[in-house]
Order: sequence, then structure tokens, then C-alpha cells
Amino acid sequence: MPLGQRLGDKSDSRYCGVETEFDYDMPQVLTLNLSGGFDFVMAPLIDPSYRPSSVKKEANGSSVLPVAASDLILGPSQWSSHVVGKISSWIDLDSEDEELRLDSEITLKQEIAWASHLSLQACLLPPPRSASCGNYARCVNQILQGINNMQLWLRVPLEKSELMDDDSVNANNDLQSGRLFDAWELWNSFRLLCEHHTQLCVAVDVLSTLPSVNSLARWFGEPVRAAIIHTNSFLTNARGYPCLSKRHQKLIMGLFNHSVQIVISGSLVHNVPQEGYEDLSSNSHDNHIEDMPGRHLLRPYLDYVAYLYQRIDPLPEQERFELGYRDFLQSPLQPLMDNLEAQTYETFEKDTVKYNQYQRAICKALLDRVPDEEALTTRTVLMVVGAGRGPLVRASLQAAEETGRKLKVYAVEKNPNAVVTLHSLIKLEGWEVMVTIVSSDMRCWDAPEKADILVSELLGSFGDNELSPECLDGAQRFLKPDGISIPSSYTSFIQPVTAAKLYNDVKSHRDLAHYETAYVVKLHRVARLAPSQPLFSFKHPEYSVKKSNQRYKKLRFEIPLDTGSAMVHGFAGYFDATLYKDVHLGIEPSMATPNMFSWFPIFFPLRTPLHVPMGSPIEVHFWRCCAATKVWYEWCVTSPSPSSVHNSNGRSYWVGL
Repeated sequence: MPLGQRLGDKSDSRYCGVETEFDYDMPQVLTLNLSGGFDFVMAPLIDPSYRPSSVKKEANGSSVLPVAASDLILGPSQWSSHVVGKISSWIDLDSEDEELRLDSEITLKQEIAWASHLSLQACLLPPPRSASCGNYARCVNQILQGINNMQLWLRVPLEKSELMDDDSVNANNDLQSGRLFDAWELWNSFRLLCEHHTQLCVAVDVLSTLPSVNSLARWFGEPVRAAIIHTNSFLTNARGYPCLSKRHQKLIMGLFNHSVQIVISGSLVHNVPQEGYEDLSSNSHDNHIEDMPGRHLLRPYLDYVAYLYQRIDPLPEQERFELGYRDFLQSPLQPLMDNLEAQTYETFEKDTVKYNQYQRAICKALLDRVPDEEALTTRTVLMVVGAGRGPLVRASLQAAEETGRKLKVYAVEKNPNAVVTLHSLIKLEGWEVMVTIVSSDMRCWDAPEKADILVSELLGSFGDNELSPECLDGAQRFLKPDGISIPSSYTSFIQPVTAAKLYNDVKSHRDLAHYETAYVVKLHRVARLAPSQPLFSFKHPEYSVKKSNQRYKKLRFEIPLDTGSAMVHGFAGYFDATLYKDVHLGIEPSMATPNMFSWFPIFFPLRTPLHVPMGSPIEVHFWRCCAATKVWYEWCVTSPSPSSVHNSNGRSYWVGL
């Protein structure tokens, strides 16, 4: 059952399960919990009293596992849809006791094999007993090499460290003393030992106390598949019903937005009257509880979680449009080398926010260029370089109409297919007198007159990554000495991110080139570890005799101390552009233009993820390199540990001139 009704404006149905004890009668366990409103159970598969070393074997040396139920009692679809296997919690593969260690290793492999036989989608692994979990991770890594589709969820408690209780007054002393416990470190050590395997995921235990906000934020870049909320983590409201603290609520809402499944664990600890109990989600059209013989004891907790889910704001239209692109890696456009297709043009043209901003900028430029007393006698020459199918031509003519200025427009476009569309548009709109279409590369065209205003939309996700500087440098000769360029300047930004999914997607290609390519991606399952910082800036027109489009910059990022340690899988890139005066557009998170979807961020991966200890700065170097036929980026990290220089000499990724 979805948490509340599945609404069209919710991105996913979120599901809620319940953690159960071992029971040989698994069909009854399922019936009880599914009829009680839960969607699945997290259940032990084998009797917890079982130990391989104490089992008496048959004459032929075999023995029968004491399993909860066979695949004959429940069908594969029931096992797959409604059961997450829970590996025995007693196992300790790093124990000093050799018998316990061997029993643990045998049992782990037996239980995973049985779960795989049952076609389970996932199994919950018990948390490591200590930070030293080398043998446990080794065995899990061996198992991961042999399973196909099943995921293994490592259980990790979200525990609060001592440092996060304080104001980090004695942070350095605490760090040196080794008294801090960081659950994320436990997970990170385990996943490193398992080589970042894509089927190794994490299930977090949500306890009554939580780490800092920054510490929790790291998990949104990790492969978290479930959050196990303990009943004793719930508070009691004035009427005696379970509720969660504001901090817990915010965490759960964040988990909902990342499609993390919720699991209720524990026993009933609230004295909620079963008679006359008010269902918090009664408006959800949830008919599962009608005509039920009795209410599930943990139903009050489920209903509260469902109530939180229903409080999620509906996704705005922009987010709904972008759903299919979340965490999907795309190669950036090569607009000079390739001619864009009609579908690509159409997608960009739907972004009315962008063109409204351009129209505002052109309006201001026209008003500055032509005073009111000259509006009827002065004609402004405006050139749209890279006109595409004409949206900037339309914005320019609408700006002229709005300001009452006379305009002559040159629409310059190199794509012959788009030129065909431009001719149709001009004829359809009756713009033949005002608009001249030029089928040419702007860098090669010899303009018949100088322009007052030069308008372009050559910006990429990183500002300069679609060669706007090179193109506008070539077109700058069209401008009058006092001419206006729209955009007038733009700056790229980067920030370190945890992005396990993106890293694993790059890693799956198993070659150097994919690690050294920058990708356009709608970032979703990421943790932004520090505020972004400006990288490269360009302005237009640029009349300096020493101008060069090559750039180099070293940046230093400080991750907030209460975050703890972190893993950097790469750098997210953004841009912000000034179109004219105070009219800007961009995607840098702190000042992004609302409801604009023409650009997704860019992602620069690291070949080896960078572990950043608490309190250590990140020092990163970026280069923008130029040659006769291409432009490319190179990047590396020098602190806290050095990486290789990525994409040396543009060997893997470049933009062709």
C-alpha cells in the first residue's frame, strides 16, 4: 500500500514495511502485516538459534536449514514483492572466537544463497560489530560477485557523536583522541572494502537522537534504500498519539523526496486506544483498513508516517518535467560540431522563463540605446548570432514593440535545417521587412553593417563549455565600438559532491575515457558538501589586447566541521550570467533563476573517490585549455590527497571548434 493515495503530482509512491521476528509460519506473518496496512516485512529467513557447528548432519553429511518457509508455501512473486530478508543478527565475521567466526561465515553464505533462491529483491545485513570489519566485508564482497539482481543493505545506525553535541570547542582534541563515533565512517570503510559495488546499499537506523544537519546531509548522496524508524524514537503528542520531533520530520521528508522506503521497527510503546482511534491519513482514500477484524498494533506509527508523506508539497511543473532526467548522465552538446535536432530545439524553446529574461534585457538595452525623443527616427541594428529556430528573434521583436523602438534584426544561424524553419517562421509572422536571415557560421560571416546589440544563447551548463567565448570573440567584430553584448558576462562555479549513483554509473563503463568526461545531469541523489565557488569568468565585448580564453584556478573548499568525514565522487558545475545590467540568469543553487529548465548542472567525476577526513580542506585545480581545433578541461585534487590530472591534453573529452 502506498503511503496515502498515489497522486499524479507525486514523483513516486513511497512504501512502508515492518521489521518482524523469526516465525516458521511466514504466510501468517505476511497476512497479519499486509492486512494491517504494511507493504512488506523485513523478516529473518532462518531460525536465529541455528549454528552450523552444532547441527547434527545426516548419514550422507547433509543437513536441512531451519528456514521460515519454503518456496512451495509462498510463491516467488510473494517473496519478491513482500519480503526483505533479514540476515541473522548474531553473526560476527571479525570475532576473535574462531568457531563463531566460521559459523558466521557459513551462515551468511547459506542465508544469502537461500534468499537468492527465493528471488528476494534485497537482504538486510547486520551492522559491523566494530570499525575493523575486514573479514565481514571480504565475505560480502565475495557474495556480491556471485549474485545477479539482489541488493544487500548494510544496516547502519544514525548515531550522534560527542563532537556534534558540542559547539566543536575542543574539536581537534576530540578528533585526535579517537573518541568520536561516526556511522558514516563505518559505511564508508565497508563500501571501500567492497570496491563500491553497485548492489551494496545501506539501510539507516533512525534513532531517538540524530547527528547534525550537515552530517545527515551526507546520506542523500549515498545509496540509501531504507530508513528503519524505531518506535521508541517517536514522541507523544498532547492527545497521546505518536509523533516525531521537527528534526525527525525534516529527515523523513527528505528521505521521501529521495524515494527511500520506510520501515517501522519495535513494539508498541504508546498507549493508543484501539477503540475510536483517529486515522491521521483518513483523507487518503486508503481502504485497506475497512472491515478489518482488528487493527495492527503498529498501525498508529504507520498512519503518522503516511500523514507526513501526504504533507509533501506537489511537485511543480518544472520538477515533473525533469523527473525522467534525475541522475541520468548525458554528454554535453557539441553545437559547433553537430547540428541540433528539432526535438532538442523544441525542448529548449519551452523554457519561457529564459526568453522572458532575454526580453527584459533587450528592453533595457533598447531604452538605454535610444532615448524617447529619438524612438521614431532611430533604427537599432540587432544581431542574433546562433538564432536556432527563432525564439530570440521573437523576444527581440517583442522587446522592440514593448519599448516602442524601431529594430532591424539579423538572424545568423549555421544549421541549414534550422534555417529552413527560420524562413517559415519569418514568413508566417510577417517579419520579412524587419528580419534578415543569414545562413552562415558567425565566425565566417562578413556583416554588411555594424550592430548596436549582439544577442546570443551560446551558454552551456558550465557557462563557457559550449564555446560561447570563442564564438562571441569571433562575432565581436560585428559590434560598434560602444555596442552591447547580451549576455555581457558569465561565470562558472563548482562544488564538491557525494554522488554514489553517478560514480557507479561512470564506473560501469570500465574505461578511462568515461572518468575523464564531463556530464550534464539533473542532480538528485547527491550531497552538496560545501558552498559552490566561482571558477572562470568571461565578459563581452572584450577588447583587451592580451585576452585569452585559457583559464586556470585553484580553489579551496572547507567542509563544515559538524559534517564529519565525507566522500567526494566529483564536482558539480554551474553558471551564472549577467545578460544586461541587473538582468541575470543562471543555475548556481544559491541564486538560480526560478523555474528555468534549459540547463542542468555539469558533473566532473573523479577516477578515485576522495575520502576527506573531518576538518581537512579540499584543494582542487581546474584548467580551461585551448588549441587550434578544440577546447577542453583538465582537473585534479591536491589535498587532502593528490589525484591524477584528469583528461590530460583533452585525451578523453573536448569540445570541437
